Amino acid sequence: MLRVARLKPVTAMWVLTLVITALLAAYAASLFHGTPRPGSPGSTAAPSATPSITSTERPTVGSTNTTTTTAVSTRAEYSIIGNTVYLPLPRRVSNVTVEEAILWRRSLREYRDEPLTVTQLSMILWAAQGITDPARRFRAAPSAGATYPLVLYVVVGSKGVLLEPGKYMRAGVYRYDVMKHALTMVREGDLRGELAKASLNQPWVKNAPVDLVMCAVFERTTRVYGERGVRYVYMEAGHAAQNVYLMATALGLGTVVVGAFHDDWVASVVKASKDEAPLYVIPVGVPKEVRHPSFREIDSWYSSQRGEG
Repeated sequence: MLRVARLKPVTAMWVLTLVITALLAAYAASLFHGTPRPGSPGSTAAPSATPSITSTERPTVGSTNTTTTTAVSTRAEYSIIGNTVYLPLPRRVSNVTVEEAILWRRSLREYRDEPLTVTQLSMILWAAQGITDPARRFRAAPSAGATYPLVLYVVVGSKGVLLEPGKYMRAGVYRYDVMKHALTMVREGDLRGELAKASLNQPWVKNAPVDLVMCAVFERTTRVYGERGVRYVYMEAGHAAQNVYLMATALGLGTVVVGAFHDDWVASVVKASKDEAPLYVIPVGVPKEVRHPSFREIDSWYSSQRGEG
């Protein structure tokens, strides 16, 4: 039979004193060194659900029926080194759902005389060709065999992109660096007028604060898939353009894809290389008018088509 040892009263008091002393010492150490903040190294507590707001830009307008999330970042909004603009990093900037973006997407050609913000431009470019899987370097738009033939240029007009209050990106033509999420100037000056002439004088190309020019290096895809690769390149351009549409819609912007232009002329405007063929000119701006249909309207219309009354 096991015997349970009984502590003498003096011994029990001594053990209790040791325990209390140890607890007081631990408490004093935590006060001196400080306990880890939630989310900091060494902390087991969950980080705060509300990050700090560092953006100085105006909130991006999304749905008129929802409150838009203000841009949040723990890093500087942008930086400029020489002729390169390092764009704000991608993040959630809108409360517009995918369903709403699809419902509200329209080709809009009339724009206000207002600039895009650098965050809006950043998100538009990321939606078109930005990295979404760093481990495999996959991009926002699907690509046959991940050959990624598309190249993006941005034609920025005078006071076309607001960097911060009272400060604008220099007018010019920029090439998008996918890996760095940055824009490097290849030609200085407001070239929207010349681009519009090359696009059969379509006024929205000139009036938009920013125009994207989407080019393709077909050989990147055809060397893998042969002649069939030509079709895949056109498919990919469509995927990327639709991403631009949806992101623009989520940001409260307007855009339209333009395919009527003189290829060589457009290529010369953006100083594209000989193997880069222009596929799209895509004006982006703040729309003068926008209508947001509701899902109730869609429900009613489908019901009438089905004869449901």
